Amino acid sequence: MLALEFFTWWYGQGWRDVVRQAGKRFSSVTEAFSVGTLLRTLFAPWRRIVTYAGSGLDAHMHAAVDNAVSRFIGFLIRVVALLAALLMLVVTALLGCFIIILWPLLPLLAVGLIVRGIL
Repeated sequence: MLALEFFTWWYGQGWRDVVRQAGKRFSSVTEAFSVGTLLRTLFAPWRRIVTYAGSGLDAHMHAAVDNAVSRFIGFLIRVVALLAALLMLVVTALLGCFIIILWPLLPLLAVGLIVRGIL
């Protein structure tokens, strides 16, 4: 009776829990890297470093160059962070799929290993 309950749980609620946990891991990676914020602020200045122009053309040009450099550095760092997030999302998705596919085979593997050990 216990074995029947185990298999009922394993191929029912247990498998659904594995799928749900894989989805949670995927979302936690997205939240850990703040993908939405990175995309929304992709062209924002790095660390909000902004130079305000004073009076005169020279001061305006200096401020424009400083702000462009700050935005370019911010863009590069955010792109690298997004690429790292993409890599982690791919790895998380592949491992999640592997676990979901492997889940129904694990009890059969245990039985097979016991039979192989006896023979």
